[in-house]
Amino acid sequence: MLSGFKQFILRGNVVDLAVGVVIGAAFGTVVTAFTKDLLTPLIAAMVGKPDFSAISFTIHGSVFPVGDFINALISFLLVAAAVYFFVVTPINALVGRMRKAPAPADPTTRKCPECLSEIPIDARRCAHCTQPVTLGMAAD
Repeated sequence: MLSGFKQFILRGNVVDLAVGVVIGAAFGTVVTAFTKDLLTPLIAAMVGKPDFSAISFTIHGSVFPVGDFINALISFLLVAAAVYFFVVTPINALVGRMRKAPAPADPTTRKCPECLSEIPIDARRCAHCTQPVTLGMAAD
């Protein structure tokens, strides 16, 4: 029973998942600090008020603190924008530069010099106009 558990734990995908979760949590902390310490004050400098937690309304004695929701929404949008513009976009550009374009395929057809229809590259006679075509003739 314990050997099965040991086998499960030491499987590659479980260890990879654990490493991914730990790295993700650490990265989440960095992105949250970037948003809280740099982006939010920058927006506050432009707009004037970075904290909306004081916004609320009351209906029949029940208080609805919508400002906390607005703060959470703005924080989410800032984190998503930071991840997209500072992580996803540069990684996509880097991967795009590293990818090589596939080599063009060798042509399988050519044009008949008489009627300009497509014929197989090894044809000796055009199937459309029956004109004899030498292998070296190609009117591209």
